[in-house]
Amino acid sequence: MTRLTACADAEAVAVRAAAEIARALERLSAERGAAHIALSGGTTPKRTYELLCTETVDWSGVHVWFADERCVGPDDEESNYRLAADTLLEPAAIAPGQVHRMRGELGPEEGARGYALELSEHAPAGAENVALLDLIVLGIGPDGHVASLFPGAATLDASEHELCLGVHDSPKPPPERITLSLAVLRAAGRCLLLATGASKSDAVTAMLAEPSRHVPASLLRRERLTVMVDDAASPD
Repeated sequence: MTRLTACADAEAVAVRAAAEIARALERLSAERGAAHIALSGGTTPKRTYELLCTETVDWSGVHVWFADERCVGPDDEESNYRLAADTLLEPAAIAPGQVHRMRGELGPEEGARGYALELSEHAPAGAENVALLDLIVLGIGPDGHVASLFPGAATLDASEHELCLGVHDSPKPPPERITLSLAVLRAAGRCLLLATGASKSDAVTAMLAEPSRHVPASLLRRERLTVMVDDAASPD
């Protein structure tokens, strides 16, 4: 069953999300000495990462991955890596060897192949050798997309064996991207989806309805999904 938490505003969502991520990482580190988290870009995740730096987290065993990336360089203003580096990775002094960047500058196909190999080498694996990330932080688009998996896209039909995919025709610029596959999102121990603002309300409502390729977020594993929204984005 999906856990849905409604907060008063976007700041309250970020505060709650940062605390939840910190608790999850501390629990995983205590149990196993390691944790694997994937980050997304976006306004609400950005504020969440800023607040996460103020939480008490032992980052020594935490590996940081990415849910998706635009095919730009790491210093580009549109880079999800740059957003994470500025707000969390550098302020928290997370060791570079624990940060697994999607190399968007290589282009969709080569970047996706390289990232799939890195996941295979450094992330735990489950059935069908699908990477098992502990926690994936996601946003949601007004069209219901998550990561760079867009409504009706061929990437939604990728094999269960595929870990990372190249995107050439994103409806949002830039068109070329790299994304974790739906199989990896569904295999994660937990997905934490953040949605704020009235423009996300319809998407959240559709996500919680019947699963549909027209709403990629609705294809996530409901029993492993936590959704945090502000009042404006609350489902109808």
